[in-house]
Amino acid sequence: MKEDFKDIRAYRVGWLLALTDWCTVFPYLRYLKRKTTDSLRLDYLGDRKQIEEDIRHGAFFMTNHRDIVMDAAWLSWLLRKRYFIRPYMGVGNNLFARKWIEVLMRYERCFVVKRGAGAHAQLENMRHLSAYIRHLRSRGKSIWLAQREGRAKDSNDLTQSSVLHMLTMDVPDLFEAVKDLNICPVSITYEYDPCDYLKAREMQLKRDNPHWRKSKRDDVESMSTGINGYKGRVVYRLTPSINPEIDTMLAAHPEYREEPHSEQLQHICDLIDRHIHRGYEIFERGTDFDAYIESRIAKIDIPAKDEAFLREKLFEMYNNPVINYRKSLGL
Repeated sequence: MKEDFKDIRAYRVGWLLALTDWCTVFPYLRYLKRKTTDSLRLDYLGDRKQIEEDIRHGAFFMTNHRDIVMDAAWLSWLLRKRYFIRPYMGVGNNLFARKWIEVLMRYERCFVVKRGAGAHAQLENMRHLSAYIRHLRSRGKSIWLAQREGRAKDSNDLTQSSVLHMLTMDVPDLFEAVKDLNICPVSITYEYDPCDYLKAREMQLKRDNPHWRKSKRDDVESMSTGINGYKGRVVYRLTPSINPEIDTMLAAHPEYREEPHSEQLQHICDLIDRHIHRGYEIFERGTDFDAYIESRIAKIDIPAKDEAFLREKLFEMYNNPVINYRKSLGL
């Protein structure tokens, strides 16, 4: 390895990973599936054989971001069961409230996404992480990373260009660098988001005080609620690699190669977003959904509680995926 990635890399302990998977992690995930979901399904959008061919070459699974822990945990489990692959997963160091959590996560094939540094240090962290990810892909390893740094509180899932910028730093051709990653977008849909009321709470707190910031305690509460809360039906939908669409796009618009870097990034973001939006599972909401929303509002205990605002934000969380799904189909 030409560059030392010791500070961020996942630990390389194949036999120990397999042992902990089968003895502890997988039984716990099966327990959570029974306890917190009505069903958990891995599905496909498009040609399943093509998707499986993309995976065989090593895929970069980029998903929308619903839950701090379970997004990656269940995708990893589902892929391991069906294809016997275990992607490397990017996890923010803001989740490492204790050293033992970092050690455990890195044993579980997680690498560290460093956050919270000054501008210069953050740039170097991004460059270091980008090099590590390209190193993994050069060895044919599959990777999971969310499409944005934090969860989309309002469920308006849009890929952050800064994520793609990090992934393609110091490369001469953006489009070829993205194709080398072999990005296969994945849509994650929860029928019910167990953290919905926490997200609405956070939105009001930020509205009332723009300087409000989450504490480590808030992160731990979100992790615990996301893991143990009820989710109803959960669907992970794999979509094909965006590489053929990049080729088609460039054939139709060769001028894109001469555009500013920021505009090139946005073209790729738009491709990823269309895949994710088309892959949503759209659940029918019954007449009891209003009662569900009111029950979530009742769980929020903050000063100057604005129920009208909270209600609006909770409905927005569940309506935005439907709006984006319809837009992706031109409806």
